[in-house]
Amino acid sequence: MNVILAVKQYVSKMIEGCGGGMKVLLMDKETTSIVSMVYAQSEILQKEVYLFERIDSSGRETMKHLNCIAFLRPTKENVELLAQELRYPKYGLYFIYFSNVISKQDVKILAEADDQEVVREVQEFYGDYIAVNPHLFSLNIVGCSQSLNWVPAHLSRTVQGLTSVLLSLKKCPMIRYQNSSEMARKLAESVRQVINKEAALFEFRKTDVAPVLMILDRRDDAVTPLLNQWTYQAMVHELLGINNNRISLANVQGITKDLQEVVLSAEHDEFYANNMYMNFGEIGSNIKELMEEFQKKSKSQAKVESIQDMKSFVENYPQFKKMSGAVAKHVTVVGELSRLVGAHTLLEVSETEQEIACSGDHSALLQKIRALVANEKVRQVDMLRLVMLYALRYESHSNNDLSGLKEALRRRGVAEEFRGMVESILDYGGRRGRGSDLFGNQDPVAITKRLLKGLKGVENVYTQHKPLLITTLDQLIKGKLKEAAYPYLGTSQLKDRPQDVIVFMIGGCTYEEALAVHLLNRSTPGVRIVLGGTTVHNSKTFLQEVSMATRGMGERR
Repeated sequence: MNVILAVKQYVSKMIEGCGGGMKVLLMDKETTSIVSMVYAQSEILQKEVYLFERIDSSGRETMKHLNCIAFLRPTKENVELLAQELRYPKYGLYFIYFSNVISKQDVKILAEADDQEVVREVQEFYGDYIAVNPHLFSLNIVGCSQSLNWVPAHLSRTVQGLTSVLLSLKKCPMIRYQNSSEMARKLAESVRQVINKEAALFEFRKTDVAPVLMILDRRDDAVTPLLNQWTYQAMVHELLGINNNRISLANVQGITKDLQEVVLSAEHDEFYANNMYMNFGEIGSNIKELMEEFQKKSKSQAKVESIQDMKSFVENYPQFKKMSGAVAKHVTVVGELSRLVGAHTLLEVSETEQEIACSGDHSALLQKIRALVANEKVRQVDMLRLVMLYALRYESHSNNDLSGLKEALRRRGVAEEFRGMVESILDYGGRRGRGSDLFGNQDPVAITKRLLKGLKGVENVYTQHKPLLITTLDQLIKGKLKEAAYPYLGTSQLKDRPQDVIVFMIGGCTYEEALAVHLLNRSTPGVRIVLGGTTVHNSKTFLQEVSMATRGMGERR
């Protein structure tokens, strides 16, 4: 179960399916992102694809000597644009691939438009999602709900994305969903409808144990996306923002033109692949090793005395150049992360966040939060997160001083709309919105574990917190997940422990959860888990999600 491999194989099949010769790849905005996540442009060029075009861009040249591979989402707009294209074809022959199921009616429209008989093939290849890591996918939707209900367009896009993941991984699953979430039930039923309607597509070889699709709601754990992160991939997303593997460094002081936007992809960057799950301390020393190795190599490259030396230099030059690019990129990224951590006292902020999330004595924490809110170096967004975490944790505490903290935010100049977010987070993920015992206050086992953890001392104060998802998956794998809380859709139920699990988080997942799934996959032989979400959040996009989800709730309060 590897989503990057699944999409990559589709792209390879498309390119190989139209034979030799020069080709153009025609895509839409979304399929451009889908392809760029799994293939570097240089790799596609090696397959004789010399031109990349968008179907919605006007003024494309006519090039009849090129064959066209069209990879498009089967939307109404794309079908219309493609019909227009076929009436006046710009390229020699057309090989058309849709990223999802296309209706017979739409195929008929295209057939009628193909007067000149340039279409050689129309196929469905189910790569209708963004493959982020081998075990992580996203649909790039921020704000999937409004008034805590699905936005209809986002529900249908989510159903399409999720069914295409199932088809690309060749899974016809049993579906379980979070019972406390109306949105989870609706998504589960909608996916089931598509599986029933397209039953022929879902006829895969039966396995001994049926795969499981588990649908969860972000509202059950609003804490995880609010925390600062300390592993490389998660930290880059939190502090700089990752958008389809791209990171903007344009605001970094003295940045050179070629480093204003960099790509971080584990598929094409060995250092990143080896370090994306390392914590910040380890990355620092690994960067140093990378630098030293590069310096050694560049010294040995300097001795170009004979023809043989020149020959070996030229042969090694692409690797050398690649390494020099990787060094420059990671040194810049890690340097900027270090600067931000220092400038905004993020270690201190993070330690307090972790204490709020994991244990913490109320009155001592209240003092710490007040001190950090008063600290000139702390950013407004970090003050806001601390107060939101406090609100979630101590919502029903007898000495709760939320109004005092909100007043402190006001004094520090935090705008009213952001102070209002403190109430929004309670509407979104407070006690009324949760189906789970998020802080382990009711479960005696969880309380004991927490006490023991406090006694043992924590190996790393910045990574004490464990997302709720870990507990849910652990119980699912052991067959202990309560059916009342996570019912099956339909009558069939799983008798054995599951082997293939696809977990989907409505409202977005996080890189902290992706790391948890990666570790679970490594430590649980025979179990394979893939995680997906409407998006992959950092705290900034999560605040947008909460704001959109609770819009219009204030008047009802």
